[in-house]
Amino acid sequence: MMRLVALMLALAAAAAQAEDTLYLYIWNNYISAATAARFEAWCGCRLKQDYYSDNEEMLAKLEAGAAGYDLLVPTGNAVETLIRKHELRELQPARLPHLANLDAAYLNPWYDPGNRYSVPYASTVTLIGYNATRLAELGLPADTWALIFEPRYLEKLKGKVTVLNSQRELMAAALRYLGHSVRDTDPAHWRAARDLLIRAKPYWATFSNSTYIKDLAIGNIWVAHGYSNDMFRARADAQAAHRPFEIGFSIPREGAVLAVDNFVIHKSSRHPELAHRFIDFMQQGDHAADVSNLIGAGNPNAAALPYIRPDIAATRAIFPTPQELTRLEMLRDMEPAQRRLMSRMWTEIKVK
Repeated sequence: MMRLVALMLALAAAAAQAEDTLYLYIWNNYISAATAARFEAWCGCRLKQDYYSDNEEMLAKLEAGAAGYDLLVPTGNAVETLIRKHELRELQPARLPHLANLDAAYLNPWYDPGNRYSVPYASTVTLIGYNATRLAELGLPADTWALIFEPRYLEKLKGKVTVLNSQRELMAAALRYLGHSVRDTDPAHWRAARDLLIRAKPYWATFSNSTYIKDLAIGNIWVAHGYSNDMFRARADAQAAHRPFEIGFSIPREGAVLAVDNFVIHKSSRHPELAHRFIDFMQQGDHAADVSNLIGAGNPNAAALPYIRPDIAATRAIFPTPQELTRLEMLRDMEPAQRRLMSRMWTEIKVK
């Protein structure tokens, strides 16, 4: 009898724990441990995170039937895809009183008019991170995509360059370098971008969505194509370890991708009320500032600005100037036929 009671109590405790657990599917290194712990203490619940390193990876997992996630953090073009596929729950604005803290420039976006499904969380720029000390010694520029595409530069960097393992991001960088929009859908322009990548590939060390942070910070690589918040972390890690070199990151002069990542509630969410509580918690200025101060991301929350460290707010690769914003573009969703063509080209790039 005692064993039965103990088993029933254990099952009840497990059920209660599951009931009070928020399941978040998010990018690598996108919510700090301090922020997560503070939310758990505030709500008396648990925050369980699962990670992805690319929007396409997240969409593919959901397409394969993954369920049970309460919150996702997709980029604008992936929000557009999820809305089109009826994968999201509509938000309840009455449960989000701190939405008023958002900068009006980030409201009513093209991918979700009226913010019926999404709340902006953070912004990043896909750019070039580099070992400033090594590049200076080699006499190489740090403000152009040519650094990762042109053999005349790559010959000095062979085996010391990584690029994102993302077909959309890498093709976008190639398109901008060739003078086209990241939203360009001309197959001829795509083929030219593909050929540019295939020509450069022998000089690269690897395709990486996360390991480049550590490799850049310890000096194993000298140039990385990646996200501004990751470069921020690599620079901080190198400084903390007193490395004999400096890490820099810059927006290439040809232009780059701007991403706005958003909280959305998946249709399979078992805890939509808790999901709303988390979103609203993250809209409070001091909490919203964490993504900039601790992660190094741009911030769409106006109430966060007084809490953001001045040196971070002044970093143009994190908070671009109005002039630099004119050179940045967001990726858009693609038609199925375009997705298939892009996937075929990506396969060609990877296998050659």
